[in-house]
Amino acid sequence: MPVYEYECSVCHFCFERKQSFDAETVATCPKCQEKASRVIHSIPIIFKGSGFYVTDSRKKTEPEKSEGKLSGKEKAKGK
Repeated sequence: MPVYEYECSVCHFCFERKQSFDAETVATCPKCQEKASRVIHSIPIIFKGSGFYVTDSRKKTEPEKSEGKLSGKEKAKGK
């Protein structure tokens, strides 16, 4: 059974309840008996293995050599 986290809208007390999927949600705070709502958290995603990164699918190429070529700064200076 999953554990759900709830937070009271009045006193902000946080509590957890172990409930089945088809059970009714807890609507009252055990501390002040006011309305409580379920807190939704994002689920972490972990990518393992090859194929998830941009560098995994590209072929490795040699960097271009700049022999005889002038960069933009050198062209502006007139070298």
